[in-house]
Amino acid sequence: MNKNDLVGVVADKATITKAQAAEAVDAVFEAISDAMKAGEEVRLVGFGTFAVSQRKASTGRNPATGAEIQIPASNQAKFKPGKGLKDAING
Repeated sequence: MNKNDLVGVVADKATITKAQAAEAVDAVFEAISDAMKAGEEVRLVGFGTFAVSQRKASTGRNPATGAEIQIPASNQAKFKPGKGLKDAING
C-alpha cells in the first residue's frame, strides 16, 4: 500500500473526499515527524510507538579496500508495534 492507496481507504472509511483525506493523512504524518524531530515519542495505543534512537559513532571498514572509515553518529527512526497491531497481523 502506498500513500495514494492509504488516502483512498481513509476517504472511504471516513466518508470524506479524497482531498480531505489527503489533508488528514498529511497532517498525521507531519505531526509524527515534528514530534520525532523534537526527540519525542509518539504512542498510538493499540497501534505502536514511533521513537528516535541515537546511534553512536563507530569505526567500519571499506569492503573494497579494507581501509578503516569513521561512521558518524546519527539519529534513527524506530517503530515498535503495539499489542493490537501484533494481534491483528497474527490473526
